[in-house]
Amino acid sequence: MTEDKSPLSRLEEEGEIAADYLEELLDIADLDGDLDIDVENGRAAIEIVSEEYGDRWLRRLIGDDGEVLEALQELTRLAVQAKTGERSRLMLDIAGFRRGVKDRLTAQANEAVERARATGQPVALAPMNPFERKVVHDVAKEAGLVSASEGVEPRRHVVIQPPAA
Repeated sequence: MTEDKSPLSRLEEEGEIAADYLEELLDIADLDGDLDIDVENGRAAIEIVSEEYGDRWLRRLIGDDGEVLEALQELTRLAVQAKTGERSRLMLDIAGFRRGVKDRLTAQANEAVERARATGQPVALAPMNPFERKVVHDVAKEAGLVSASEGVEPRRHVVIQPPAA
């Protein structure tokens, strides 16, 4: 990437590179899917969707708990980095899986925020992957509270602090 590009055009370029990589991957796997490319929260974002066969065909690319999706996202980030020379923070979603996780975690984080406010005690959540922790940190920040990740993988989790007295 050249230095004279705007941040938005760099992210759009990341999305295009990632889309090319993912299209080749879908062809190799003989899966049909459409790619939606966007820029969200300062990151390139791609979602693989399938209207022709429904999203059930894409479930293989998600895995039981999103572990295949995580691996595909990392491979896609590496493909982008190989082309641009820069580390990518691209987010990949498949068939709305991350969106569903985000909605569930947002509700869970809002409950934890309310518990921290009501009890005046820190609230520790269950271990989460980096994407999930980021969702919780964003909810806590939006609520005006401080949160921190504690522990080491695979037990790394978020603790939401109560409001300062």
